[in-house]
Amino acid sequence: MVRLVLFFFGVINTGQYFSNEALPSKMRDYTTTVLGNTFTFTTDNGVFSKDGLDYGTRLLLENLDLEDVRGDVLDIGCGYGPIGIILGRVTDASITMCDVNRRALHLARMNAKKNHVELVSVVESNCYEGLGDQKFDCIITNPPIRAGKAIVNEIVLNARLHLKEDGTLYLVIRKEQGAKSMLEQLKVYYQVSIIFRKKGFFVIKCKID
Repeated sequence: MVRLVLFFFGVINTGQYFSNEALPSKMRDYTTTVLGNTFTFTTDNGVFSKDGLDYGTRLLLENLDLEDVRGDVLDIGCGYGPIGIILGRVTDASITMCDVNRRALHLARMNAKKNHVELVSVVESNCYEGLGDQKFDCIITNPPIRAGKAIVNEIVLNARLHLKEDGTLYLVIRKEQGAKSMLEQLKVYYQVSIIFRKKGFFVIKCKID
C-alpha cells in the first residue's frame, strides 16, 4: 500500500495559489492516462489547470527517471494532486505532497482516495518549515510561477536543504517563464541536466553539487 502524506501551507492570502475559500465552487472531473495508468481527478475553481492535466506536468511525469522516485519523495506545490498521486500509483515511494492552496489540498485528499492511493496525515505548514528536519530522496515540482519569483526560488533553490545525500530535484519550467535564468541560478547549487525540451518547456534534473 502506498503511503501518501499531504502538508498544508499556513500562508493566508488571496488568489489562485493561496487561500481561496471565498471563490465560488464548481467541481468537475476529468480522466487522463499517464505512464500506462488511467486516473480521474476532481478539480475546482481557483486551482491550477482545472480543466485537465497541464502540458508541463505531463512532460515532467513522462520524462523523469522513475528509478529516482524512491524512498521519501516530496511533491511541492502539488495542487489537486496529479504528480504525487500518479507517482504514488506507479512507484513504491513514500509520497509527501504540499501546497499553499487549501481548496487544492482538499481536492488532493479526495483525489488520493478516488485513485486508491492511501492518505496518512495532513499537516499545516509554511513552505518547507513544517517538514522539520525531514529530508527526501527526491523532490519534484511544477513550481507556481504566478506566485512570484521569491516563492519559486524558495521552492527550487532551497530544495537542496531538504534533499538527502545523493538526492534529486526535478522541475519543469517554460522558456517564457524564465527557464534560462533559472538554469543559471540552479547551476550555482546543483549539477544540472536538461533531460527533455519541447515547445518551450524544459524538464530539468538537479543533483546536489
